[in-house]
Amino acid sequence: MSESGAGHVDVVLVDDHHMFRTGVKASLDAGVRVVGEADTVDDAIRLVRELKPPVVLLDVHLPGGDGGGGAEVIKACTDLLGETRFLALSVSDASEDVVAVIRAGARGYVTKAIDGTDLSDAVRRVAGGDAVFSPRLAGFVLDAFGAAAGDVAIGDDELDRLSAREREVMRLIARGYSYREVASELFISIKTVETHVSAVLRKLQLSSRHELTRWAAARRLL
Repeated sequence: MSESGAGHVDVVLVDDHHMFRTGVKASLDAGVRVVGEADTVDDAIRLVRELKPPVVLLDVHLPGGDGGGGAEVIKACTDLLGETRFLALSVSDASEDVVAVIRAGARGYVTKAIDGTDLSDAVRRVAGGDAVFSPRLAGFVLDAFGAAAGDVAIGDDELDRLSAREREVMRLIARGYSYREVASELFISIKTVETHVSAVLRKLQLSSRHELTRWAAARRLL
């Protein structure tokens, strides 16, 4: 993960409302540092290409460019996706908005109802390669990419590798829940969640939560 400073994740913040950007900066914890801001498609593309930050927090609806909003910014920076990851942060929870930016290359989508602690955690997770979604939005992504991948028959041997608890954890993680949210949902400790996730990834021969989401979506497990 590309970070700057001791444990800091550098972020470019893109939103056309100055007061919202100010609020986001104030709510992020000390481990996330906003190194640049933009309020239009054109300025965002220029700034992202100039700074190449580990993470871009990106609103879906932006003025400028050809009218494509956040998805247009991502598409214009496709060559940077190996080192820069985009996390959509929007008031919109419309399925078409979610799917559009994910198809463009975003690694996650959270709504503006998220609090500063969870947003900071989401930034770190995306910087580390995870896919992050507000839980109620994950279904849009799973439906879209499951349909795109086609129905994949799942062999009993694949699920048989997982215990009943591991299957529960797998489904929640694939839907975009944080470790803390999974722990609360299943009444287990965060450490236990981490142990189950490691076991699931190992047994399914996957390397990240992003791959797990795609794996589950393709098999219509959620």
